[in-house]
Amino acid sequence: MGSSEAEKPLRRIAASFEELAAVAKQQPAASMDAGAFSRACSNVSVLFGCLGIAFKFAEMDYVAKARLLPLPVDDLVEASKSISTLPSMVELDIQTDTVRKPGSHTRNLLRVKRGIDMVKVLFEQILLTEGNSLRDAASVAYAQVFAPHHGWAIRKAVAAGMYALPSKSQLLKKLNEDEESAKVQMQNFVRSSAPVICYVEDLFTSRNLGIDW
Repeated sequence: MGSSEAEKPLRRIAASFEELAAVAKQQPAASMDAGAFSRACSNVSVLFGCLGIAFKFAEMDYVAKARLLPLPVDDLVEASKSISTLPSMVELDIQTDTVRKPGSHTRNLLRVKRGIDMVKVLFEQILLTEGNSLRDAASVAYAQVFAPHHGWAIRKAVAAGMYALPSKSQLLKKLNEDEESAKVQMQNFVRSSAPVICYVEDLFTSRNLGIDW
């Protein structure tokens, strides 16, 4: 009666980030494969849809920043076909002075990193929170990761949307997990995503690009 990995997106997400973490923790620092990174991040997209209207803003920021521009995750997937590593991707934008240009690979990388960070904090809070509500966990994740980059109108809309979040049991059902199996996979993601987030942030800070824009 076991389900395949394809039907268990949480396991697929955790496994893909464990592979990235192995690269991120290498010393001296290795060049992370752009294709592997973008594919792992694409796996995370399903979570935003599962969280409903409250995180619609995150889904748009992550997978559809603007209709006239490439989708951030899709842009990274496409770019990885011709650019082999994440450092190379950033360096190319530096050379062409397009780092902060809307739709640039580097700008999209920062937005995707922020989405991964939000999921990490959300999972941390879910693991710490008792009960069936996701509202407190989601509120903390939003406040830490996205709120500093959003204006008043978006923050107000998100606060209202928190009341429409699915319950924890509803989310786990969508992810085809029970509470115990989900706990293991969330812990795996929290552990493995941390060095990956740090790796991407270092791509920016080591080049004096900053990450708060």
